[in-house]
Amino acid sequence: MLDAVCGVRVCFLNQAPSAILLRMKLDKLKGVVHSDPEIMGGTPVFVGTRVPLQNLIDYLEGGESIEDFIDAFPTVKREQAIAVIEAGKLTMLETV
Repeated sequence: MLDAVCGVRVCFLNQAPSAILLRMKLDKLKGVVHSDPEIMGGTPVFVGTRVPLQNLIDYLEGGESIEDFIDAFPTVKREQAIAVIEAGKLTMLETV
């Protein structure tokens, strides 16, 4: 059975909403962020770059926009930054 959840098609039967949200978070981050001991000592970075995920968080916490972040780190695609924010949003919605 296919269920449309938040615009993402998920193929799960009889799973709790939290399991579906976890799967959505993981699916959204595939090809977006990864951690490899050989790259920046395992610090989570955007795929295809050496830009740490923490840089995006620092920019947003500092009041900068996504566009400012992309201008400063042009190797990161806007879609990657948005996917990270969406995954964070899903995590927050799951905990509330």
